[in-house]
Amino acid sequence: MTKKSCWILTEGMAGTENQCLGLAEALDFDPEMKRLCPRWPWRWLPIGLWPAPLAAQNPTAAPLTPPWPDVLISAGRKSVPVALAIKKKSGGRVFGVHLLNPYVSPDRFDLVATPRHDGLEGDNVLVTEGALTRITKARLDDALDVHGGRLAALPRPRLAVLLGGTSKHFQFTERAAGELARLLRAMAVETGGSLMITASRRTGAGVVARLRAGLENVPMEIWEGDGANPYFAYLAAADAILVTNDSVSMASEAATTGKPLYVFNLEGKAKKFDAFHENLRARGIARPFDGTLEKWTYEPLADTGRVAQGVCKRLAERTK
Repeated sequence: MTKKSCWILTEGMAGTENQCLGLAEALDFDPEMKRLCPRWPWRWLPIGLWPAPLAAQNPTAAPLTPPWPDVLISAGRKSVPVALAIKKKSGGRVFGVHLLNPYVSPDRFDLVATPRHDGLEGDNVLVTEGALTRITKARLDDALDVHGGRLAALPRPRLAVLLGGTSKHFQFTERAAGELARLLRAMAVETGGSLMITASRRTGAGVVARLRAGLENVPMEIWEGDGANPYFAYLAAADAILVTNDSVSMASEAATTGKPLYVFNLEGKAKKFDAFHENLRARGIARPFDGTLEKWTYEPLADTGRVAQGVCKRLAERTK
């Protein structure tokens, strides 16, 4: 059977792109990335008022022209009118999958996959517990092959610390960094363990500096963006994982490993994030971090595979 062609259509944000890539990889597609770059006047208009959405793409960006793909995976609000326009131009031949709430009737896509905390329902809606991920055993094993020799020198238990940062809803202050450092130090002293810390682009240099100061002499590695990214290796080498509560994607990736998951709250609040983390706690996946380490087991999240199965099922139904 000929492998189906696939486009990924996003606004270029790493979190949503990774979700799309995770689904495409689970489907064994070789996707072509199409990042939206709206030109004037589209970039100034609300997406509900976009005329001729396919004309919105800047000529210097990836072209949105035939031949159309067999499958289009889109994510992000600005991708919605463009994805629907592509489907229409193809005469309905393109199979459209949208990740996250499209804020239009989901019936306009062939399949919509969106987290439970979005509260969306429909006959063609697959509700996930969290974000789709690129986590697979093979990917974690490969990352450990690259970084494992170095990380093996860190004493166990090893806690992977995945840091988010300041966003629309949350603030990662130096005060919060000081409190996190205090708890991490207490854990390391109590257990004799170590830390593998990875910062994001939103974390901020002041926060990292405060953490370093508070964790002096604690066995650890901090990755701030230099050299090969050890993110997947940290997940693979960890005995437990801690995430900040500002990212659904990081928590979903951690929960896909099946390892104990701790959550550290930043300053701020958002109903959807609160609902997501409450669901993880209710399922026995996550616990608040208080400076101690415990062992527990749970059924790992498997949303990516489930959505991939849904796509395969609906694609097969179209060919009957």
